[in-house]
Amino acid sequence: MAKLSQELERYFFEEKRTPEVTLANILSLAGERVFGFLFVILSLPSALPLPAPIFSIPFGVLMLLLAGQMILGAKRPWLPRRMSTGSIKLERAQSIIRAGIPWLKKIEAVARPRLSYICTSLLGRVFIGVAIALMSISMMIPIPGTNTLPAIGIFITAFGLQEEDGMISLGGLFVCLLGGVVSFGIIYGGVNLLHLLKDWLLDMGCRV
Repeated sequence: MAKLSQELERYFFEEKRTPEVTLANILSLAGERVFGFLFVILSLPSALPLPAPIFSIPFGVLMLLLAGQMILGAKRPWLPRRMSTGSIKLERAQSIIRAGIPWLKKIEAVARPRLSYICTSLLGRVFIGVAIALMSISMMIPIPGTNTLPAIGIFITAFGLQEEDGMISLGGLFVCLLGGVVSFGIIYGGVNLLHLLKDWLLDMGCRV
């Protein structure tokens, strides 16, 4: 099986493509490890230091759907027709892939099958699915700071899942934990700030 970075380079830059590509088109690259592949591809735009906020909510919804199927023990994902046939401009996809390939190659350089039971056992896949589901929900929250770190956690965890490298997946799960803590802190702080602002306004109103 060719490395993911090589497959993406071949598909997006070496072969002739239509002006738009769909998720169904990209799935042809997935092979047997389709869940890991999809999570890597879908988390990539939000994990990169690129201005790509338009992807966090729709891709977060899609990853939440896929994570739910993984938790239930599905071997192959089911995608609604509207999602699988949804298209993205080739140039836009190429810009994301071009930015992501150097990071993929860095991880590929150290990836190898180890602690594979974390990625292949039912319990391990359920645990990974739950973590990805929670990070997907965080990605869908329209608050700055709740998207990037969770997406990075999904990206690393999913790459380990695809390569059956439990060590990398564990590293990704740790990043997911950090992402959850940061997102909770941002949301909790925002709620407290709103309460303080409300109390201040009420106090000002009473004084007037």
